[in-house]
Amino acid sequence: MNRFILNETSYHGKGALAAVADEAKNRGFKKALICSDPDLIKFGVTKKVTDVLDGAGLAYELYSDIKPNPTIENVQHGVEEFKNAGADYIIAVGGGSSMDTAKGIGIIINNPEFADVRSLEGVAPTKKASVPIIAVPTTAGTAAEVTINYVITDVEKNRKMVCVDPHDIPIVAVVDPDMMSTMPKSLTAATGMDALTHAIEGYITKGAWELSDMFHLKAIEIIARSLRGAVENTADGREGMALGQYVAGMGFSNVGLGIVHSMAHPLGALYDTPHGIANAIILPTVMEYNAPVTGEKYRDIAKAMGVKGTENMSQEEYRKAAVDAVKQLAKDVGIPDNLRDIVKPEDVQFLSESAFADACRPGNPRDTSVEEIAELYRKLL
Repeated sequence: MNRFILNETSYHGKGALAAVADEAKNRGFKKALICSDPDLIKFGVTKKVTDVLDGAGLAYELYSDIKPNPTIENVQHGVEEFKNAGADYIIAVGGGSSMDTAKGIGIIINNPEFADVRSLEGVAPTKKASVPIIAVPTTAGTAAEVTINYVITDVEKNRKMVCVDPHDIPIVAVVDPDMMSTMPKSLTAATGMDALTHAIEGYITKGAWELSDMFHLKAIEIIARSLRGAVENTADGREGMALGQYVAGMGFSNVGLGIVHSMAHPLGALYDTPHGIANAIILPTVMEYNAPVTGEKYRDIAKAMGVKGTENMSQEEYRKAAVDAVKQLAKDVGIPDNLRDIVKPEDVQFLSESAFADACRPGNPRDTSVEEIAELYRKLL
């Protein structure tokens, strides 16, 4: 049996932001806690949402104690802020950090027995749906607005906790490319490669099946043709990436990922490396490692990436073509090709053990070990 979970409602395209007020009113919500990071508030991005709420006469309070890799403390503080505000729903404005924090807050409010954030790691047996969340992404990458996953950093243990819970999915996603237009080139590139990683890992993960394959292949196609334009801030590029990353999220949320994410998570926990950068650097190397167990799927990936003549290629040729297309896209948008400036060689063993213990690792199409993961890290130095 396969299960598929998506938002109740999602809105897409220029002008979609107006739906935030419509949904809040139609659902009878009274007061929002807006989870958004300090930079988005500072640069006026969050104001686009509060202007909509002000125009509709809807009450809210802002919560911005959110780090790029959100921590247990960020969630705990947010729970108290939600209670103090007398809020009855959450609006998450931002990238994965804001939405992941909002999910943790929403789950704990309605499942207080999980007040210890560490108890939410893995597949927690929560019984009640999260506080209603309206998710408004400002980056085209994480797709947290449509997934049942969130990631919280345990600072004390230098590790990221992957939490998987069908109860945490936002009830409404509002995916407006205008909310992403102020992203700098480097962030657009990093989050876009994160989205491509979701699509490729989701396509080859052990849990993949026809329904998820449909989403992932289309996402790869959209991202491959849109990311370069999005980095240059073209309207078509922004709109394409807004859709492509969401489509990837529709798939991987329901079937899992692999060791690209397992290896990226410890880098964020230990070095505060941006998640999209870590994924983008690691992806081609792990694709090469996984290739022997992927059947003909790399032919499909290469074709979706825009490679011509894949139908006439040998297995070795189309596998190399898929990896090369990913490398070229990463290079074109300014992603480094190694971890030399990030990873300290003496940390490789700790990183490898953390990656092996990560919740994404079992979905990898090729069974692995701590030693093999360590070799992949070393290859990237």
